[in-house]
Amino acid sequence: MKQRIKQYIFIALAAAALYFVLDNHFVFYGRDVHLLKKTSLNLHNTFVSLDNKRPESVLKIDRLRDAGIGDLLVDLNLLTEDKKNRLEAKFDYE
Repeated sequence: MKQRIKQYIFIALAAAALYFVLDNHFVFYGRDVHLLKKTSLNLHNTFVSLDNKRPESVLKIDRLRDAGIGDLLVDLNLLTEDKKNRLEAKFDYE
């Protein structure tokens, strides 16, 4: 009985970890890791590195833009609020 309960706990922990990975974007910038909530459960763009990338190339990705990567770029001082708004409007129009 004890062994069966341990198996159920392990399965529950694995399911919770998988759900957490499916529900968040992990954005790496230097040594920092930032989490962005995804709009739907999927594995698309789960791990994103901002190192050696231009903000424009990151904002081109619809899923990241919908999750709010623009606000994160502004918080990290990689982009100004005005430039973010112009780029988001440009990519939303396309």
